[in-house]
Amino acid sequence: MLQISSKVAIPDDELEFSAIRAQGAGGQNVNKVSSAIHLRFDIRASSLPDFYKERLLRLRDRRINKEGVIVIKAQQHRTREKNREDALQRLQQLIKSVAVVQKARRATRPTKGSQKRRVDSKVKRGKTKALRGRVRE
Repeated sequence: MLQISSKVAIPDDELEFSAIRAQGAGGQNVNKVSSAIHLRFDIRASSLPDFYKERLLRLRDRRINKEGVIVIKAQQHRTREKNREDALQRLQQLIKSVAVVQKARRATRPTKGSQKRRVDSKVKRGKTKALRGRVRE
């Protein structure tokens, strides 16, 4: 059971794990041990509330394919168990990230003081640059 919040959890039967061989350097052991983990989670077939499903499917993330399946590949650690925990943690973070509702931005205008300071600094910088160059007698 993967706990997302106090009221939302994902049962283990909705998560599909498969062990694969890790990429990259690792010596002789890397060729014979399947320590990396592929975690597959079908958003549409899950028991998540509709709010989470809609936000996840709208998310532009390369880990979510066109069929609405999240695929997470974990190969950071040397053991399969740690990679499994890492994949679950990353799935949990992804789902929690869509639960946060962004506050709507309210357009504001710069203050008169900030506008005046900006123009004054530009004028001062221009004067400094104008003083550079050849000295004429």
